[in-house]
Amino acid sequence: MASSQILPAKIRAERVAWRNFTVAMIALAIAFVMAVYSGAAAETGSLWMAALSGLGSLALAGWTAVTIVPVLARRTPLRWLAYQVDYRITREGMIYFLGVFAVALAALNTGNNLLFLVLGCLLAGILLSGIVSRITLTGIALKLTLPEHMFAGQAAGALVELTNLKQTMPSFSLRVISNTTKDKHKSGEKPGAGLLQQPVYFPYLARKQTARQSVELKFPRRGVYRQKVLALNTRFPFGFLEKTRKMPAEAEIVVYPRVTPAENFYEILPLISGELESHTRGRGHDLYAIRDLETTDNARFVDWKASARSGTLKVREFAREDERRVLFVIDSQGVPDTAAIEAHRKFEKAIELCASLAWHFHELGSVIGLRTLEGDVPLAPAVDSIYAILGQLARIAPGPAVRRRDFLREIASDTQTDSQVFKIVFTSRPQGSIPTSLWTSSYLVFLNSL
Repeated sequence: MASSQILPAKIRAERVAWRNFTVAMIALAIAFVMAVYSGAAAETGSLWMAALSGLGSLALAGWTAVTIVPVLARRTPLRWLAYQVDYRITREGMIYFLGVFAVALAALNTGNNLLFLVLGCLLAGILLSGIVSRITLTGIALKLTLPEHMFAGQAAGALVELTNLKQTMPSFSLRVISNTTKDKHKSGEKPGAGLLQQPVYFPYLARKQTARQSVELKFPRRGVYRQKVLALNTRFPFGFLEKTRKMPAEAEIVVYPRVTPAENFYEILPLISGELESHTRGRGHDLYAIRDLETTDNARFVDWKASARSGTLKVREFAREDERRVLFVIDSQGVPDTAAIEAHRKFEKAIELCASLAWHFHELGSVIGLRTLEGDVPLAPAVDSIYAILGQLARIAPGPAVRRRDFLREIASDTQTDSQVFKIVFTSRPQGSIPTSLWTSSYLVFLNSL
């Protein structure tokens, strides 16, 4: 019912608009005839008729401008006039403009009509280029689809989508590029190279159609990369000028730290695994101990060789891998800022090591969590928390020591990190400043040793 009411309203509005347009054209035509008649009457000596015709022509044109033109202007989509377009002269355009200047000098010096005709054609080419390129850049909607998960140093695919909203005109030779002056990489908020390292080219975009291009993204460092503005660029039709239109993007991607395979940190993983297995024991795959058989034990865990040697029944006890609870702690206090190159390198290595260990325990199906000064990720099954942990590690930054807050002592006294949770602590503090209670339930990684 509502749609049936809307349609007649639109039809009535269209009829009113066409009626106003027709009245305006008729009024302007009458005003033009009266203006011509005023000139003819003045030449024949009828001054009163010339004055009345001229005043009538001006009055009719003024009435049209005041009453009808504003109504028609409100219905006209003029948003394309507000588009800001930047221009840059290309090498080909520079040669063309020099040729136009040379022809203009020759035409002025010689007065040759043919040279003036050629000069007019050359200037018309410049005007035509500006109009066509403006049409090409207008009426275009841009969408950038980024990958859900992105790791530093690894390539991933993104999707650039252009939609031509124009009713009649296609667009040609469009390039989507990064507007590098607006890009920032959140690690000290330094300007970056933009999300798109290479231009994305669209040779043809038909009217009311959508085109998509895939592009490969790769970032060398972890962090949060933001892009507020992308740019639409073209040299169509003649390549004299490179026209660029800025378009809002508001794109953001979190680049996780680099995750290396377990064999790349084999020197530390056995130590962590050993302490973890001594911290918790139960049923699993890694042998923890051989002990005497108890009445509640399952007979399938009997170690017959050990039983034969001792003369009593022995059972194998395994590390409880399926119930491992690991909390990663990043103590970024006291780490010098990024101006200290060596300290920054060690801090980044610690972040990558923490991310690699988190991914390792994710593959084991453990329960993991993260504690940092910036925020926490509660203990949860790794399949649910791994990307939240990696996202937090992507954002963390080193900071100066804060004497009024002892972060590690808070961790040691926190009731949530009880004795059932094994902690892996990354810190730059000296060994003598570590709370004693952390030594018995934690594995400490000192940044200075990395």
